[in-house]
Amino acid sequence: MLFIIHWTITPENRNAVLARFADTCGVPPAGVKLLGRWYAVGQLLGFAVAESDRLEPVLQWSLEWSDLMHMHVYPAMVDADAAPLLFAALDKKAG
Repeated sequence: MLFIIHWTITPENRNAVLARFADTCGVPPAGVKLLGRWYAVGQLLGFAVAESDRLEPVLQWSLEWSDLMHMHVYPAMVDADAAPLLFAALDKKAG
């Protein structure tokens, strides 16, 4: 399952987040594969896309950072998986 993980950092926690990231490189726990991480230029926010077969390691990763950042975790789907459901919803509505 794919997850979009969005975070925001408050200005007072910026240096603590940078220090923790320098120490850990933000490596996810076992069971979570990081597919990519993006940062908003000039902002204290960013997002990652990760993959896991289980929710528990995703929650663990979020909890490792939620003392310093606001974390939002969203299950996600790619077009190939979502499109049939979207088209089926349109067919139901048209009928």
